Amino acid sequence: MALNQVAKSCGGFEGNAQSIRLLIRLEAKTVLPDGKSIGLNLTRASLDAATKYPWSRDKDSEKFGVYEDDLDIFNWYRQGAKPGVTSMEAQIMDWSDDVAYSVHDLEDSLVTGQVKLDQLSSDLTSLYAVAKADYLPDISEAEMENALKSLQQLSCWPKYYDGSHRSLARLKDLASQLIGRFAQSVEVATQEKYGDGDLTRYNANLVVPRAQRVEVALLKSIAGHYVINAEASQVRYAEQQKLLTELVEAILESAPSALESFFLQDWQNAQTDQMRLRVVIDQVASLTDPGAKALHKRLVRPN
Repeated sequence: MALNQVAKSCGGFEGNAQSIRLLIRLEAKTVLPDGKSIGLNLTRASLDAATKYPWSRDKDSEKFGVYEDDLDIFNWYRQGAKPGVTSMEAQIMDWSDDVAYSVHDLEDSLVTGQVKLDQLSSDLTSLYAVAKADYLPDISEAEMENALKSLQQLSCWPKYYDGSHRSLARLKDLASQLIGRFAQSVEVATQEKYGDGDLTRYNANLVVPRAQRVEVALLKSIAGHYVINAEASQVRYAEQQKLLTELVEAILESAPSALESFFLQDWQNAQTDQMRLRVVIDQVASLTDPGAKALHKRLVRPN
């Protein structure tokens, strides 16, 4: 959110678009004779598989998958594809993302004590509100209730987590079983519709059964309600946003001396303020959390 706001004048910031930029430009592996980096030099199919949102920034959508100055390569690897349509591989990646994050966020929040399994039924109304607002707009209360009951009836679903070795092992088994459940359900449903032939690129679409889509939305809402929307988390997010905003401003003021050597050529080639801002955004986006804090301390609060 912070990077998107501060990058408004150069086309905004979006995590998926930044991932594509990393693959086609920022990752140091392949350089053309003229000195231009083309990232990992991946195939069309590989890049298309990594494209969750196959469109550039639009006023009608907060999500987008490519920045304006990356459109030349985007148009190259999307050649022949229907506008706005994702490939089979990208759909698999998207579902895998949802499954992995929802399952492991549940696991982590149970281990840290932020979620108690015996609270889920009594908090279902709140969980439903989060799921509907943030993850699955067309979900119904009945679907949400049925999803929770279905998960609770699984033999691998624990009744509690007490931090013991046995309890942790059971939790690890739950994660494995849930991932298998969500993966197998789409595999079976997709093959039922399309057969078991060459289901790649644009030959088919991933079929996600409604029941499993709702179950994943429920798991997401658990992390959303108890962790993401928690007051302590919101305070931390606000502090992080402030840090990132100040860091971008500080690097801009000190550039090029504050830039990592890898980004110097891009800065020197930048012809407008917007292009220079994009270089700074690229550097900040490449930082780890500790790296961002350390650089912020050096540039913004040296004493």
